[in-house]
Amino acid sequence: MNEKKLYEILMQVKNGQLDIKDAYQALKILPYEEMGFAKLDHHRAIRDNFPEVIYCEGKTTEQIVLIFQRLVQQNNNIIGTRANLEIYNALKNVVSDIQINPVANLLYIKRFVPPTLGRIAVVTGGTADMPVAEEAAQCLEVMGGEVDRIYDVGVAGIHRLLDKVEQINRAQVIIVAAGMEGALASVVGGLFKQPVIAVPTSVGYGASFKGLAALLSMLNSCAAGVGVVNIDNGYGAAALAIAILNTQASR
Repeated sequence: MNEKKLYEILMQVKNGQLDIKDAYQALKILPYEEMGFAKLDHHRAIRDNFPEVIYCEGKTTEQIVLIFQRLVQQNNNIIGTRANLEIYNALKNVVSDIQINPVANLLYIKRFVPPTLGRIAVVTGGTADMPVAEEAAQCLEVMGGEVDRIYDVGVAGIHRLLDKVEQINRAQVIIVAAGMEGALASVVGGLFKQPVIAVPTSVGYGASFKGLAALLSMLNSCAAGVGVVNIDNGYGAAALAIAILNTQASR
């Protein structure tokens, strides 16, 4: 359920195309649907920038399949993060247009192409950061963002980043995914005026503490205009970027 769907239901009632009983059936699950093991927030797309996203880790395959089946009745575009091929194979038997980004371990359905909200550059320090970056990039594309992927341009070879300055400057928001010491976010924040969303990744050797070192480096960035999301949270970065673009569009 989103604003467009809600408006269509009300207009159909007004024009006599839908009777009160059928409209009630469509609206009765608002604001959420009780499933016993989950409460599906069908109203989220009206309040927020995107419908409820399914975090698959920790859920059984059967639960995920049931959630997807219910959500597709109310939403055109759906995302499931932290998924795997087993879940994908189970879902494609009941939801024919389900797709998977195997690098990001992300499931998605895209039945509606939303208006382009703006351009986002997704930048990584190394190739090992790509799973997190791809989670952000794929979510952005489902949500209506136009994405430039700029991977493996970390500080160990800073000339690779400088070679992409013109391309990055075309973006309205920049997402930087980096592990190790996480210095790339500060470098990008110092070079570009756009909002920078830093995503620490759990890439690195022992003293990186599974992303904690990168997280602390990014939080302590001396560059202005750098915001930080949680470790490996590509979806969170995408959601924040979309919120920024929506705010810019509404001005």
